Amino acid sequence: MPLAVLALAVGAFGIGTTEFVMMGLLPDVAGDLHVSIPAAGHLVSAYALGVVIGAPLLAAVTSRLPRRHVLIGLMALFVVGNALSALAPGYHWLLAARFLSGLPHGAFFGVGAVVAATLVPPERKARSVSLMLLGLTLANVIGVPAATLVGQRLGWRTTFLAVSVIGVVAIASLALLVPHDRGHAPAAGLRRELAALRSLPVWLALLTTVAGCGALFSAYSYITPMLTRSAGYTEAGVTLVLALFGVGATAGNLLGGRLADRSTRGTLFGALVALVVVLALFPLMMRTEWSAALAVALLGTAAFATGSPLQLMVMEKASTAPSLASAANQAAFNLANAGGAWIGGLALAAGLGVTSPALAGAALAVLGLAVAGTAHRVDLRRAGAVRGRECVVASHMPSTARPGVPSAPSSTGEPRAEAV
Repeated sequence: MPLAVLALAVGAFGIGTTEFVMMGLLPDVAGDLHVSIPAAGHLVSAYALGVVIGAPLLAAVTSRLPRRHVLIGLMALFVVGNALSALAPGYHWLLAARFLSGLPHGAFFGVGAVVAATLVPPERKARSVSLMLLGLTLANVIGVPAATLVGQRLGWRTTFLAVSVIGVVAIASLALLVPHDRGHAPAAGLRRELAALRSLPVWLALLTTVAGCGALFSAYSYITPMLTRSAGYTEAGVTLVLALFGVGATAGNLLGGRLADRSTRGTLFGALVALVVVLALFPLMMRTEWSAALAVALLGTAAFATGSPLQLMVMEKASTAPSLASAANQAAFNLANAGGAWIGGLALAAGLGVTSPALAGAALAVLGLAVAGTAHRVDLRRAGAVRGRECVVASHMPSTARPGVPSAPSSTGEPRAEAV
């Protein structure tokens, strides 16, 4: 693994920690700032809104800058946002700081994925992207539990100061390890970057992300009531099971990256099918503690196996200007977070049972398969159209210019040289 990918993973670890740690600190933040738990929940939404707005915006406006400089600048903004979160004097200041912290998230992963893919041979691009994303999955296994514990023992402000330190370490790593010559963006420009988003295959790939990842969050957003009310876990036991989700997500991320280098689309289809099966079996597997733990681990594996192929597919469909499209994929992931949780909540509100969000997630995963299948058919149709045009052009070429067609003999009786 190139050391530059390790630097990207450190940044991903810090971003993943700050994204998810707020969920564990909501009661502490709400009590300290004298707001309700639902109001504190808006701090999670503020971060997600920052991701959705910042991902395409920052990727677009930095399209002409060297990618190494962009990554360092984005991580500097991340440090500032988390430091301001730690120093926020009140609720509304913290709300603004969380929004600021979310702005560099999507652009960092988008630009970082492009850099990670350029650091290795073409046959290892997906694996390299998955190694960068490993920082995100390890954040769920190590970073979030540790940061939550620090916040509960030393105060939530200490958590955000610690995350700022991780950001500083990431900046130093990026400055030392990401090479100058291979970390530059081509001079695509804003107009060319925006033109990439007019491509139907790019939009189909983004919609696949929304549906497929929405399937995950439809179930995962309500995993605690499933584990306590259906499987019989205590609240302390839920923490251990959620760690299993992180382990499964890490394994799925690495597996997806390795398999996607062999077949990007095949890996995506396989992971989505696995996600459908796991979510459909959730109501059965949530009946005992051991099977529920297995279900949660398998959910993490299947869901995160889609990460690398989806990121790589978006980059390939927008090959002339991949940074903006890659960042837009991160915005799509956060839209899936909000949309999936909303759809899962609708299933609960309809009185369909505590495990009904998982079945709603299975339906979303089926929708993701349908969109991925449509994208495949569009690709085949376009490839067929290109081959058809090439055949028409070849049929109108003189025989002396057609590849593989021998030319008429010359006056000397020797065949003329074929056109190349």
